[in-house]
Amino acid sequence: MKTVKGIAIILAFLALGQVCSILIGGFIPASVAGMILMFVALCLKIVKAEAIRDVAAFLTDNMTVFFIPAFVGIMNQWDVIRTSFFGWCIVLVATALIVMATSGLIAETIIRRTDKKKREDSHA
Repeated sequence: MKTVKGIAIILAFLALGQVCSILIGGFIPASVAGMILMFVALCLKIVKAEAIRDVAAFLTDNMTVFFIPAFVGIMNQWDVIRTSFFGWCIVLVATALIVMATSGLIAETIIRRTDKKKREDSHA
């Protein structure tokens, strides 16, 4: 029953994300809007993390399945990609480097803040 409740909560936020996406003209994809809404609900403790933990763990453990449609789309567009393959490679490498740099900077910032807070707490 806990799993069904977790699935229902996640699907409800996906539906809310769809509504929000439609209301703002599709500027933000429904899945992203739903994740933002769920994040806010978790932060405000409207939704307890325990209610979705098992389902979320299952979904993240099997995340590779969700990339299959993207790979199929790439295969369907291979003729277009092949004509400018070098350009695509540059874009892919550049975006990968940007994502890695951004992730690293965010992780370092979080670690510094956590360490600073621990030092302040130990001195108090």
